[in-house]
Amino acid sequence: MQFLSIGVNECVNDVIRHITDELQQLKNKKVNYSIDEVNSEGSTSIICSINEDKVSDEKPGQPYNLLILHVSNALADYIIKQYEERLIERVINSNYCYFNSTEKNEILKLTLKIIRNEDKSFLNSIYQVRRRNVIVRKLLDYFEGSNNLILDGFVNFRLKDYVKDLEEVVDKAVDDFLMEREYKEFIRLLKYFVDVQDPKLEMVHIIVGYDSKYVLLDENKREITNECIQEFVSEITGGEINYDDLLVSSLITLAPRKLVIHCAGQFRNKELLETIKNVFYGRVQICGGCDICVLNIVKSENKK
Repeated sequence: MQFLSIGVNECVNDVIRHITDELQQLKNKKVNYSIDEVNSEGSTSIICSINEDKVSDEKPGQPYNLLILHVSNALADYIIKQYEERLIERVINSNYCYFNSTEKNEILKLTLKIIRNEDKSFLNSIYQVRRRNVIVRKLLDYFEGSNNLILDGFVNFRLKDYVKDLEEVVDKAVDDFLMEREYKEFIRLLKYFVDVQDPKLEMVHIIVGYDSKYVLLDENKREITNECIQEFVSEITGGEINYDDLLVSSLITLAPRKLVIHCAGQFRNKELLETIKNVFYGRVQICGGCDICVLNIVKSENKK
């Protein structure tokens, strides 16, 4: 009889469940196995055994190799579930000790969001598979030389490549965190500029064109685009005009009490739309459709 012994300090039932679910696949291959829990002197071991004598249609040693493969897959899934967040916290506390506890929690949330691929990124999904494969490969290598594994020790001392991958994800999360913090400070500053000055107009209509340009109307629906941006255009000495920057600068200068955005779906720069909403929080109305929207769509179609 050949066996693997996995020493576990906690969540024994959870480890057994992962192994049991994975080893179900061996039944289809007519491989005879058993899973037992052994307690001795305060420690717990999970014994996964296989009896090759009862298998007649497999090459010698093949059932045991299958056992190693499936147990390694089960343990990899368990490590990701049970240890990954702890390892990330350890990396954050070690590499970014200068952040306070609140900032570290935010970085942890961002890291977990990337790790768990909540944004459904194709690239992140590839990295997910890669990280799991790193753990499986390390387990397979370990079991080539030993059938006795202490899970905590293995995670702490044998998964350096896996931890290195986690460090790279944490680094990315820290970059995102700093960018987000800078963005919030930028928004706070712009909002302050808007709040401290008297509105020059009660209402401004923003019409989004198909060509990424914008048309501004006052409350009487009189076009004011040229007079609003003229002072900013004159300051541009060369290069291509950034109409997104011109729009934000114009709106901050006007500081209207209310903004109505028409044809918002034509905003190519979605971050710009969110910036306007944040800077003019409580003042922005997204038009659901009106004569201005219809006329703009017709003009856009005719110019294409």
